[in-house]
Amino acid sequence: MATPLRRALSLAVGWLADRRLPRPLRGPLFRAYARLYSLDLDEVLLPLEEHPSLTAFFIRRLKPGSRPLDGAPEALLSPADGRILSAGPLSATDSVSAKGRTFSLSELTGGLSDSLAGDGGTAWIVYLSPRDYHRVHAPIDCRLTEIRWLPGARRSVAPAVVARRPVLAENERCALRLETDCGPLFMVLVGALNVGRLRVIGQEKGRSGPLASARTFARGEEVGRFELGSTVVLFAPAGGPTAIPCETGQPILQGERIGTFPTLPTEPAP
Repeated sequence: MATPLRRALSLAVGWLADRRLPRPLRGPLFRAYARLYSLDLDEVLLPLEEHPSLTAFFIRRLKPGSRPLDGAPEALLSPADGRILSAGPLSATDSVSAKGRTFSLSELTGGLSDSLAGDGGTAWIVYLSPRDYHRVHAPIDCRLTEIRWLPGARRSVAPAVVARRPVLAENERCALRLETDCGPLFMVLVGALNVGRLRVIGQEKGRSGPLASARTFARGEEVGRFELGSTVVLFAPAGGPTAIPCETGQPILQGERIGTFPTLPTEPAP
């Protein structure tokens, strides 16, 4: 769980990030941020001055066409911008490894995936740095059927920290069950240092359980966002998509292919 000091710091950072900035300061401040993190301002949808706060700039929308989707129907898309920390088969104990550390899938999802324990499958971990676009999108046509909010710490999820301690299974996070024509997928949004603000479209934070009415998302549609930064974990059970070859630390953009389905999805999940 987050310590009182860390939680207080998180609240303070969130408060500052939400403060409305004087309009004349917005452009210079956001351009300095862009230089610091090598951020491409040409793809930002709104003029810099139209982002009233640091939070608003952090969750900036992009111009149409900035993230083209892989056109192959058998492609599993990356749900977010970032760097790939891990992509490949689960271990025999239903665990995924990143930066030399092993994470239990059951711990990551808060037990949401336990009905499929022991079946194997494939997992991907994508780390989002401060320079990345921080909205999370559907990797395939799907239906959100169940959600689990998991309280926890708010530690950094930078790769160097992931290598030292199991922060992905300790931090505050939100696990989603997505039903597709090719079986279920599980997507976990993991909070980070000073970040507890995870948002899922149409869902109340902290309210866990099966949805009374499943929410449908089209391939590439926004599912949620981080209001400061973090990590996305995606898991497909055996018989689902498998990972394409990639290098640890490889940059990835939302909408690019990270996996391939063994059978072609032909229609959105009903």
